Amino acid sequence: MAFLEETYDVVVVGGGHAGCEAALACSRKNHATILFTVSMDSIAMMPCNPNIGGSSKGHLVREVDALGGQMGINIDHTFIQSKMLNRSKGPAVHSLRAQADKAAYSMEMRKTLQSTPNLTLRQAEVSDILIEDHEIKGVRTVSGAIYHAKAVILCTGVYLSSRCLYGDVIEHTGPNGLKAANHLSKSLEESGIVLRRFKTGTPARVDGRTVDFSKMAEMKGDEPVVPFSFTTDPETVNIDQVSCYLTYTGEETHRIIRENLDRSPLFSGVIEGTGPRYCPSIEDKVVRFPEKERHQIFVEPEGLNTNELYLSGLSSSLPEDVQHRVIRTMPGFEHASVVRNAYAIEYDCLAPGQLSLDLNVNGILGLYAAGQFNGSSGYEEAAAQGLIAGINASLFLEGKEPLILKRSEGYIGVLIDDLVTKEVTEPYRMMTSRAEYRLLLRQDNADLRLADAGYQVGLLSEERYHALKTKEKQIEEELRRIDKIIVGAGKETTAFLEQAGSVPLTHGMPLSELIRRPELSYDAVAPLDKDRPALSDAVREQVNIQVKYEGYIQRQMEQVEEFKRLEGKRIPDDLDYDDIQGFRLEAREKLKRLRPSSVGQAGRISGVSPADISVLLIYLESYGRKKNTDQRSE
Repeated sequence: MAFLEETYDVVVVGGGHAGCEAALACSRKNHATILFTVSMDSIAMMPCNPNIGGSSKGHLVREVDALGGQMGINIDHTFIQSKMLNRSKGPAVHSLRAQADKAAYSMEMRKTLQSTPNLTLRQAEVSDILIEDHEIKGVRTVSGAIYHAKAVILCTGVYLSSRCLYGDVIEHTGPNGLKAANHLSKSLEESGIVLRRFKTGTPARVDGRTVDFSKMAEMKGDEPVVPFSFTTDPETVNIDQVSCYLTYTGEETHRIIRENLDRSPLFSGVIEGTGPRYCPSIEDKVVRFPEKERHQIFVEPEGLNTNELYLSGLSSSLPEDVQHRVIRTMPGFEHASVVRNAYAIEYDCLAPGQLSLDLNVNGILGLYAAGQFNGSSGYEEAAAQGLIAGINASLFLEGKEPLILKRSEGYIGVLIDDLVTKEVTEPYRMMTSRAEYRLLLRQDNADLRLADAGYQVGLLSEERYHALKTKEKQIEEELRRIDKIIVGAGKETTAFLEQAGSVPLTHGMPLSELIRRPELSYDAVAPLDKDRPALSDAVREQVNIQVKYEGYIQRQMEQVEEFKRLEGKRIPDDLDYDDIQGFRLEAREKLKRLRPSSVGQAGRISGVSPADISVLLIYLESYGRKKNTDQRSE
């Protein structure tokens, strides 16, 4: 019996946010790429929250954009509200968050994929990966068709052997009732890949015509809007925005939930997978925080051409009748009509310890993975991994070294290092607290941090790269200039400072010192700077931040140097940990299994203590001396 056979450079399995970025990266680097999806309607689908970005996640989107990815550009074209979060705090935690028109976001990304050279989209379910001698050879679909390829990227999301649950209802489907991928898990396990079950969930959707917005707090977007992509003209994103709203659960809500916990599959034991600690269901929150009288529920429109509202904070797997009763206890929802029930979804994903920093899986040559298959959660985390997996699959085909971002270089580096090094026991969510060097890894300077990497891998154009270098030069020149300008203690200066609520000068002071005062800024002191050049908003922002936080930035840079020192201490691939005396048993087992590439990475493995690292450093010193002696004797 004859089956279809085709040959590509790269096969991408899955059309979610990871798959889209992976496929675009490979095809833009001139590799013939095919992307498989269980449904063309699921391309860049947003099955859960209708937004991109948020605390720390906004950093990831900015970094994806800085490296040449698509997510930032796509949301700039399809958002309906935008806010910069944490403005009252320091710049390290400022994060963009945009409400998306879900349908428009998906269609815009699909249009981008289908208009990209070297990229083919195919609606089909992949059932097998084809491996020979620990090297990927391609995939097979359920129809028996074979697609030969030198690289395969697994971006399966939550579709592998997935099932959706609420109450007693169990549906063996993917999100939004789409078809599950029920065949690939077996092939992966037969190839020696170990899988586990994770769980996530999504709230109900409500008909906006049946709620009373006057009983809720209105939440408007920012004016002016700051775009996600560094390439987007700010003028194009200042549009009429849609409002979101805030309501609350209450005592009656919690009473109904507590009385029906035995009907929740989350508490009855029906759900097998581990759920995300930082995005719990409403029943989980009621149990875990019994002292709380109410919980915030954010009411978010799903798009311009639908009445559906997303109830952020009300994720649930309670039975249908309980869900409806719970929703109608909240202010404004007394007569609400539910359009879609909330549900939990379980799926197969990669067990820890099988992923390398380049997102290669289990040492299988040419096999890469990204997104929720790797144990993460969130659209942004998926897109970031997809981009890196796509870049590294391409570099592998080109015979080049992989792109591995360090923790000191980006949130993407933190994300991937955590997934590889730490034994993630629940769906991983990015948070600013996970980034040790977050003052250096701000969302506002992502382009400056990652421009060289994006250009070197071939995803940034010459024009964009040179524009970034010009921006960098302007910042450096302006920092030098304001350090040299001395502001005198004259009447004009005194009057200005008093009006600004600042202490007058008793002697001359560099302009940069004035900018460091909490009540002043680079733009605020403009009247004292007669020769101030015309600079873009982005350049002025960087100058202001670098001046105000110079001391803190310098301290973090010193910490990064120490981090680099430990990262630079490489661990030989063939190191026999059984030869090292003084390790605790847990540390020895973890090091043997995870095989860290550096002392720095070894120190981040859970179960490896500072004492174990001291033992390792001492051994490596003697190991190095012995190796040098052996080489000289030869």
